[in-house]
Amino acid sequence: MYGFPLTIYLLVRFFGLDQINLNASLWSTLLGMGETGMMIAMIFGYILLFIGIGIFMKGWRELHRARKENRLITDRLYGLVRHPQYTGLFIALFGEGIVHWPTVFSVALFPVIVLAYYLLARSEERKVEEEFGDEYREYRKRVPMFIPRWGQWRAMTATRTETSDDNSPDIGQPKSERK
Repeated sequence: MYGFPLTIYLLVRFFGLDQINLNASLWSTLLGMGETGMMIAMIFGYILLFIGIGIFMKGWRELHRARKENRLITDRLYGLVRHPQYTGLFIALFGEGIVHWPTVFSVALFPVIVLAYYLLARSEERKVEEEFGDEYREYRKRVPMFIPRWGQWRAMTATRTETSDDNSPDIGQPKSERK
């Protein structure tokens, strides 16, 4: 809550922005978009936040199911990116901390958070590679780490309920490898 007023204070104090009309959104203030810009940023930020949370939760469910079965998950969201939970987290943080309620601190910390999770993902991948060996190395060659390939974003954000015994095609898998 205090981040935006502090950001405005710093911008006014050090960059002389006190000559313009300040709004309750950093982007609408800096871009001169007024209340309309603030509403657009708020709605778009919330859309990204909820999409990110949905991807995060769906990824967690898929991972939890695979861990119970003691298998390497390479289909559905994990067929699009190797770390869908982190992708969802990045989208949610970007929506809330960069688009909707940006502050100097949230904008500055976003790349630090991404770097921290990148390093965490690399550490996790080493452990998974020890457990699954060649199967994981082949999967890693085929599937990007955080960002789906062009044209796969719709599959990444698709919302549908899936059960472990459904016969729906595995998104992210080449058609030749689908069930």
